[in-house]
Amino acid sequence: MARGMRFAFFGASLVSGYANSAAGYCRGLLHALARRGHRVRFYEPLLSERLARRDVLDPSWAEIVRYTADGEGLEAAIEHAADTDVLVKCSDVGLFDDLLDAAIPQVIVPPAIAVYWDMNPARTLAQLADPRHPLRAQLPWYNVVLARYGGDPAIEAWERSGARVCFPVYPAIDPESDVPAPPDPEYAAHFTLLVERADADPVQVRRGFLDVAATLPERRFVLGGGGWDDTAMPANVDYAGHVYAAERRLYFCSASAVCNLTAPEAAALGYAPGPNLVEAAGVGACVISDTWEGFEAFFEPEREVLIANDAMQVIEQLSALSAERAAAIGRRARGRCLAEHTYERRAIELEALLEGFDRQWVNKTAL
Repeated sequence: MARGMRFAFFGASLVSGYANSAAGYCRGLLHALARRGHRVRFYEPLLSERLARRDVLDPSWAEIVRYTADGEGLEAAIEHAADTDVLVKCSDVGLFDDLLDAAIPQVIVPPAIAVYWDMNPARTLAQLADPRHPLRAQLPWYNVVLARYGGDPAIEAWERSGARVCFPVYPAIDPESDVPAPPDPEYAAHFTLLVERADADPVQVRRGFLDVAATLPERRFVLGGGGWDDTAMPANVDYAGHVYAAERRLYFCSASAVCNLTAPEAAALGYAPGPNLVEAAGVGACVISDTWEGFEAFFEPEREVLIANDAMQVIEQLSALSAERAAAIGRRARGRCLAEHTYERRAIELEALLEGFDRQWVNKTAL
């Protein structure tokens, strides 16, 4: 794919992770595209609540266009974005999603490519099970669907729902920013979990983390993520609140072990590495994770990531974990990420995919 391609993304926010668990994923991938010589423009609604909780300043490597949260602002943004090479509609913008789903593929001019990029495939596919869902009528107009996670069953479900073709683009790390950090006393813990309540199953968090803390009262646990203020917690659990992007590596590196809980609906699809799993492993943390089909494609169980599928297994892993073993597991996990799970690598794979669509469009228009 030629360098200097123009990418335009409609998403929730590139600078705020508030109610937007895909923010770090989008930043990592788009930054990698920009490093490779592509031009990135990101369109997000102007919502004061999100900007008040922004994680980062507007990056120098992307142009961010904020449109007013009304029909006139949206129309102007779509018109402004139409002159591009790759036009992307991300799921879960949170404002005028149905309208954007329909409009994006209609405004491009071949050989430009329209992409639907799903940040929460389990939820979207559940919605698409209803044949009346409006997105089903729009999917055939997109050249390709990209999904943040999912294996063959998810890809097949997308294509049954109307997608021409679907490919996963999994979370990864940025080797320049996702680096090990010295422990921070504020986040020091034997076991830590980072998850926004809006993205979590409270029962799963209770069973997989809070109940473990109650069983090990002599150990310190830390829960991070917005929205848990009113949750009853054992006395040995400290609540850190929202953890901003600049502090995430400190958060992960300050614990003896990091808990990763995969949403049950995502685990059911398989091939479901969440951004926290990959990011924590990438900064050299020792992660204790539940498992799902395809896990071995990302990390080697018990060597690069410890496995625990219920509270008792978590307790057993923590009880047997020495500082030396935790450090060795973290080093191996980081090595695996640097070798196979970087956003640079994901960007190269995406270029190869889109280059095929470039040729396909040119062939069609030449007939």
